[in-house]
Amino acid sequence: MCSFAEIPCEEVSGYAKGYNYNIGDHFTGSSDHAWNAVYLEGQWHLLDSTWGAGNCGVKEFRFSFEYNEYYFLTHPALFIHNHFPEDKKWQLLNSTVSLKEFEKSLTVKGAFYNLGLTTIKPDMSEIKTAENGTVSITIEGTSPTLFLYNLNGKGRDGILTLKPSGMQLDIYPQGTGTHEVLIFAKKFLDETSSYKCICEYQLHCHTLNKEMKVPPDLVSPVGHSLMAEKAGLLQPSVSDPIVNTVDGKCSFRFLMDRDLCFTASLSTAAFKMSEQQKKAHIFIARESKQVEFKVLLPKAGMYIFTIYAKEKSDSRNSYSYVCNYLISCKNFKVKWPGFPKTYSNWDSEYVLVEPLAGVLPANHSVQFKLKIPGVAKVQVHGQRTSLLHLSSEGYWEGTCSTNGCKEVNVSIMQNPNDTSYFYVLTYQVESS
Repeated sequence: MCSFAEIPCEEVSGYAKGYNYNIGDHFTGSSDHAWNAVYLEGQWHLLDSTWGAGNCGVKEFRFSFEYNEYYFLTHPALFIHNHFPEDKKWQLLNSTVSLKEFEKSLTVKGAFYNLGLTTIKPDMSEIKTAENGTVSITIEGTSPTLFLYNLNGKGRDGILTLKPSGMQLDIYPQGTGTHEVLIFAKKFLDETSSYKCICEYQLHCHTLNKEMKVPPDLVSPVGHSLMAEKAGLLQPSVSDPIVNTVDGKCSFRFLMDRDLCFTASLSTAAFKMSEQQKKAHIFIARESKQVEFKVLLPKAGMYIFTIYAKEKSDSRNSYSYVCNYLISCKNFKVKWPGFPKTYSNWDSEYVLVEPLAGVLPANHSVQFKLKIPGVAKVQVHGQRTSLLHLSSEGYWEGTCSTNGCKEVNVSIMQNPNDTSYFYVLTYQVESS
């Protein structure tokens, strides 16, 4: 075709990191691939029409046609990542790369640049864990992108966090030796495309991080991300994907850009939690356009805190996953019973200030403080009934004694002319 078009074209032979290539391989003997160089507008350009036409499957040698424009007139500095010509002049680089450098360089797939990604660190295909038994991989790009990873074929033992146009992956291998790391990516908000492999590493682990064991059912990405913003949660109060707490208490606040309903769950691999326990240690409070998730850990350990949401006007669909965090507590003295039981009359706009723990001490006078707008009366009932008083700041406040009772209930009267109270909260009382 170039001859008919009177375009100078050369066949270039060399080594390529193709279908049969494995990280760490050394290239010896005859060349195993060929591509072309064409002369256009006063300079030479590189292209690989074979790789641009499709690719071979991972498990079997079967060619699949899938047009990839990346390998058409590719910049020489990118082409050298996986094509090494026998004649160095066809590298088309001012500073040529040696065969040894080519063997060690990171194998970056064409999809990496097709997605607008620009830099990746480390840039060597073989990497090692640091003295603390972990390794970090960072990627930067020009547009929002979603990422996945797997370690030895499984998406675990790592914490992946998204940036506005990139990501960071911290890997904590649970065994020494050599591991395979694959990273996949796709465009954000592109529902029609699938994840493509963008690079692969060979990870050598000599030291294990015994303090960090990533829960096996952790979903990536971890922490607040583009996915959470898409779901309507903005301006997170917690920026780190891992929250460390000494007293077993923590909270997560967000600004909502739409009217949402929420549910949340707490889980751990350290011990079995019932479905009731997973929710009993989380208290959700909404005020105006803000939502807060308060968490009380049942005891020390590593937990996954997961948030689900849906449009408040959507009565048909179920809640959808929004984001998750890791919560770590190393204080073995921590032992929270969870929050008080809530009833259907507890509105999402109500705010519980105190007491937060769902189990109250016996034979004590307990202070109550709640924000329950739009109701006529609020009372707390133990062995005796105590009416709470509305403060100038809009909080219902007062005390109730736990003497001689097994539980304490908070109830409300909606209108001044009503004759009935409705339960909103129930606390258990410790045995005396």
